[in-house]
Amino acid sequence: MADPSSYRPKPGQIPDSPGVYKFRDEHRRVIYVGKAKSLRQRLANYFQPLTSLHPRTATMVTTAASVEWTVVSTEVEALQLEYTWIKEFDPRFNVKYRDDKSYPYLAVTLDEEFPRVQVTRGHKKKGVRYFGPYAHAWAIRETVDLMLRVFPVRTCSAGVFRNAASAGRPCLLGYIGKCSAPCVGRVSPEEHRELAEEFSDFMAGRTGTYLRRLEKQMTIAAEDMEYEKAARLRDDIGALRRAMEKSAVVLGDATDADLIALAEDELEAAVQIFHVRGGRVRGQRGWVTDKVEAVDTAGLVEHALQQLYGEETGETVPKEVLVPALPEDTGAVTAWLSGRRGSNVSLRIPQRGDKKDLMETVARNAQQALVLHKTKRASDLTTRSRALEEIAEALDLDSAPLRIECFDISHLQGEDVVASMVVFEDGLPRKSEYRRFQIKGFEGQDDVRSMHEVIGRRFKRYLAEKDRTGEWGATDGEVPAEDPQDDGRPKRFAYPPQLVVVDGGQPQVAAARRALDELGIDDIAVCGLAKRLEEVWLPGEDDPVVLPRSSEGLYLLQRVRDTAHDFAIRYQRSKRTKRIRTSPLDAVAGLGETRKQALIKHFGSVKRLRQATIEQICEVPGMGRKTAEAVVVALAAAAPAAPAVNTATGEIMEDGGGTA
Repeated sequence: MADPSSYRPKPGQIPDSPGVYKFRDEHRRVIYVGKAKSLRQRLANYFQPLTSLHPRTATMVTTAASVEWTVVSTEVEALQLEYTWIKEFDPRFNVKYRDDKSYPYLAVTLDEEFPRVQVTRGHKKKGVRYFGPYAHAWAIRETVDLMLRVFPVRTCSAGVFRNAASAGRPCLLGYIGKCSAPCVGRVSPEEHRELAEEFSDFMAGRTGTYLRRLEKQMTIAAEDMEYEKAARLRDDIGALRRAMEKSAVVLGDATDADLIALAEDELEAAVQIFHVRGGRVRGQRGWVTDKVEAVDTAGLVEHALQQLYGEETGETVPKEVLVPALPEDTGAVTAWLSGRRGSNVSLRIPQRGDKKDLMETVARNAQQALVLHKTKRASDLTTRSRALEEIAEALDLDSAPLRIECFDISHLQGEDVVASMVVFEDGLPRKSEYRRFQIKGFEGQDDVRSMHEVIGRRFKRYLAEKDRTGEWGATDGEVPAEDPQDDGRPKRFAYPPQLVVVDGGQPQVAAARRALDELGIDDIAVCGLAKRLEEVWLPGEDDPVVLPRSSEGLYLLQRVRDTAHDFAIRYQRSKRTKRIRTSPLDAVAGLGETRKQALIKHFGSVKRLRQATIEQICEVPGMGRKTAEAVVVALAAAAPAAPAVNTATGEIMEDGGGTA
């Protein structure tokens, strides 16, 4: 625990201007990012006596080891820079809203020659128009199915589109009138794009224009006694009305707005957003976050706005944003939102009427989301805490192992030997920290030696990072020089675990402990989990630690071990597959893919090609005698010494594949 006075800037050193500041811990990780109108006044608040600080703020400043800042010219720039740094560094003490799931959107790919309507998730792309998010993908598909009667836009994938174009026949939707079949030229690219834009306009809420146009066409068709056409138009109008009924009108005068509501307690907060377009609720989404920093409702609203609109531009930022509380600097936030949209955005609290009523509905959804989240998480959080405490007690650790790293070795009969490292923090997997290793120190099968090599390599990297940042090595109060390339991002292998778990028994545990001892590391605990009896082995102990079968600690260790095992197997299989797919013909200089395929097609397999003479190879179109001789030499050099055996079935595997 650091003393904030040890890194407090000197008086007068902090500028009295707008800016963004970063607190870093002893490992140079950015742990908190904030902004301020006046950096001097804001940072002074963090260096008060600890007893006068909020408990979360006190925890942050005692975890930190340094503070730095960047001056900007305006408060809007500070808001944007704060959002950018939070996204980049993922500070542990900042409020971060995370989607509880990946919401589906309806996308119209206006960036393509023939725009496509599709349901999509994930990152948004430029040139694509999005509608949503929606709670369920099936709801989008039902709406699209109704609208394709009137706006028969392409919905097929690029592969299906190319196949239909080459065959000269449209797919089923083209035959039943739910696609205009641009693949076979029924409509021109310009006509199809116009359909896609009309589809987008209708989804954006401009529904009255199209309904009135269809009603007028239906009336004219009936007067001209074109009853079939009139009936079809009547059905089209009915389909559009049913599509509109799926999202009821909640606000009048075709309002475009986002409504944001919060439900919070001392530890957590839930946010719910309703996206209203054309007066109708077109999408809904929600997040839950831990309140790791001391922040009020206005601060939570500001963080939510940054999360929602930090990467949005144009019409995806609505004209009106309704919130339960205004941010501290409403003018800067409003200016930032207006800049993202490209026109004025109104940010306000609804006071009366339909908008206030709808905000109350959104707030009820937020409260229900928070209750549901707590119901789900209570047992999970309690279980994880109990598991870590049981592990600490069983292994006689000083504290609960908040970071656990597990290593496993994988190979197939001594070939393609690889290792995996998985990381669990606070009982949850941290996939971004997973690592894979190839065994380089020797060839063949030796799990113990492999474990020693992997542990040594991993912690040599850790020591190198410690040395690079000057955490040790500086003497007599010497301060290490700043690394100009240090950007605050987490470095690979930079942070030590409290517990190393290896997949195996006494030999593997001894190898891991020996590797750490050779590096002079004595403050990291090591244990092994043997698969057969699920016994926990400790270095230097003749008898294992036996945890009860119902132990949450044992269950967590099993989960960590199994995750490492699966991760190692996937890597080993990918390497083996890549090796198997390599052909002896790859060694023939000047032999391209086309002639390789011609050889395999002519002879049927590499085995039969190996038995062919030079003259027979020369019979293949495009093969000269010099190349044929090179093929014979390459195949002879790569001839197998013994038949391969399928270890699962015992069968001899003949080389009858058709891949060159």
